[in-house]
Amino acid sequence: MKPTHDPLALGATWSDAGLSDADYQRALAAGRALGAELGQAEALAPFAEQVWRSDFDAPILYLDDFSAIPFLDNISGVAEYQHRTRVRAGEGDLFAAISDPAPGYEDYCRERLQLGSPTFLLADPPPCGLRVAKALQGGAAFELLAAVASDGLALHPYMGIEDVWALARALAERSGGEVRVLGPPPPATWVANDKGVFSRLVSGVLGPEFVVETHGSNQAAELAKLLQDLATRHERVALKRTRCASGMGNWHLSAQEVREHTALADRVERFLFDTRWDGVEQVLAMAWEPAEHSPSTQLWIPSLEGGPPRLDGIYEQILVGELRVFQGSRPAGFPRETLRQIAATSLQVGAALQALGYVGRCSFDLLLLGDPAQPSALRFTESNGRWGGTSTPMHLVDRLIQGPRPPYRAQDFVHPGLIGATFPEVAAKLGDRLYDPRTGEGRYVLYNVGPLQGSGKLDVIAFGDSQDEAEALLADEFPRLLGVE
Repeated sequence: MKPTHDPLALGATWSDAGLSDADYQRALAAGRALGAELGQAEALAPFAEQVWRSDFDAPILYLDDFSAIPFLDNISGVAEYQHRTRVRAGEGDLFAAISDPAPGYEDYCRERLQLGSPTFLLADPPPCGLRVAKALQGGAAFELLAAVASDGLALHPYMGIEDVWALARALAERSGGEVRVLGPPPPATWVANDKGVFSRLVSGVLGPEFVVETHGSNQAAELAKLLQDLATRHERVALKRTRCASGMGNWHLSAQEVREHTALADRVERFLFDTRWDGVEQVLAMAWEPAEHSPSTQLWIPSLEGGPPRLDGIYEQILVGELRVFQGSRPAGFPRETLRQIAATSLQVGAALQALGYVGRCSFDLLLLGDPAQPSALRFTESNGRWGGTSTPMHLVDRLIQGPRPPYRAQDFVHPGLIGATFPEVAAKLGDRLYDPRTGEGRYVLYNVGPLQGSGKLDVIAFGDSQDEAEALLADEFPRLLGVE
């Protein structure tokens, strides 16, 4: 397997993207300007003692707490997604969840994938099973973490939510050691994950032409009027909840449907009720621009003393259904100039987030309008201030492959015929087609296997000698080997 994509699709530094130090300073200034409007400095102050420092060296606790994202409880087997942390953890690290790993999977990670032998912590399950950071604030797991933290501990969360920072403070107080979070403080987390605030950030850095037309309100009647006004200029329009993920919390409709709707405000009220709106949060009314391609850019944002952000990859998202729900990703195959434009704009927006206190993994979703060879425009649609369905397999590929990434596709695989199957049974069916990093043989890597037995669901990476081969392997050979064609 050899790399076949343009190197820009596999990652870029600030200078690789054609950006200068002056560009960096302009992006930082744009971020600081928005920060002044938001009162960001005052909001960040309570988190100063646990803020990440680039020279901090300590064991790392990995935890995937996604309890702050709405509607994830509707996803089959989602509580088991906490075990995705295993593919980030290595020798000397710790990782935690509220359930045990799937039998056989730890052996696979340690012996087949050579991912080291981190320590697993079983947290006492809280009333809400997704709140693993809250669960770790008591019981035997907390005492073990406090013992480790006496000599220093880093927390590397899925997302820098309040519970994670509360855990860091509690461990520092109990242990007397230095505890820091490799992730953004909550005020920076919510700038990155709020679609409305993110649109303001992009407009300030790049200009309003880089976002779709967007307006906000917390009144149903006003939202209906905004949709009617947008429908005079755009073929499709939408309502979006600001903090949802993977296309959930969206409602879009044609301009004709808006014009013909006799009780639009009532329908808006129903959307708000269905999406558990709290009556206060701003809801976005926006243009829904047609686009065949939705790139995703994966960034690593260091603390300010670490210099500019780094682009770790440009991906094409695999979106399915009318709601365009995320299913998987593959490295982007766009022309070089298009990749350069995507890289440069994404890095500048990342630098503005850095000025607002953001640290760690972040990704941006874009629309590529027109022909990828000569795109008419780029639009930033949202930011994902967290690890996710593209960055997790990307990071795993980087751990397994020495050198540039080969062609691959990563996605979830769901089939009712797999319900009740165990991980060892699935692994046995794949046999020597499971990738072995020691030899480079095999094609498939399995992860996020916790939902397998209960929901018939797991995540898979397929390596190919070309992108077409990687796609074909998942479409044809993989289900055939599992006996669920």
